[in-house]
Amino acid sequence: MANDFPQRPPPPLLDDACALFLDVDGTLIEFAEDPAAVILLPEVREAIGRISDRLEGAVALISGRPLEQLDRLFAPLHLPAAGLHGHQVRSFAGQTHAVNADHDDNTGEWLHAVHQQAMRFAHGHPGVLVEDKGHSLALHWRGAPHAARDVQAFAERHIRGHAGYRLQPGDHVVEFVPEGTDKGRAIRQLMQQSPFRGRIPVFLGDDLTDEYGFDAANTLHGWSVLVGEREPSTAVFALPQVHSVHAWLRENAY
Repeated sequence: MANDFPQRPPPPLLDDACALFLDVDGTLIEFAEDPAAVILLPEVREAIGRISDRLEGAVALISGRPLEQLDRLFAPLHLPAAGLHGHQVRSFAGQTHAVNADHDDNTGEWLHAVHQQAMRFAHGHPGVLVEDKGHSLALHWRGAPHAARDVQAFAERHIRGHAGYRLQPGDHVVEFVPEGTDKGRAIRQLMQQSPFRGRIPVFLGDDLTDEYGFDAANTLHGWSVLVGEREPSTAVFALPQVHSVHAWLRENAY
């Protein structure tokens, strides 16, 4: 049977008119059962720093992780970044803006209650990991693939009737995230600011959460780069795996 999906070419090398946006998990680092256990290779950090210097600071991280986790992973680099799928956005100047920061106390109480129920749920499903991100909550089942349907059913049951949050599916994870936030909006917001303004956006990502970013890059006449072979996707270019991303970054660093 013929392959119905496009064969995407690898992305070209960056030129000095580009702005680079990078997803983290599944793009720069391999997934792990425990998201806290990952490390960033020093040579990858160095390549990103060199590219940032070359592009006059127009390099940003676009991640589901909170900003404080990104800063620990990438230290001593302190890059512009969007955390929690765009709920947190930090500019080149270091100013941090939180989308929907005025959520009422009832929302915080609701998410806390869901967290408590999720912990009880995970206790009955060994291998399921509950990750509290403050303004969002993630349920991972990489360590318990047999529990996928139960995790998804739990999430769908608890999001029902709550207008302030939506479910964001991902690779062996589902997250409760604030409405009005996604990676595409974060990219568009950063593209309105210096040093990104007027440049060609280039976004690398691997997961369903990154489709928002691909759409934003495509709409802004930039490059969208899928890491891996997940389909369907709106990405125009592709790199086969995380190691291929590392090699591409090293090429662009010199």
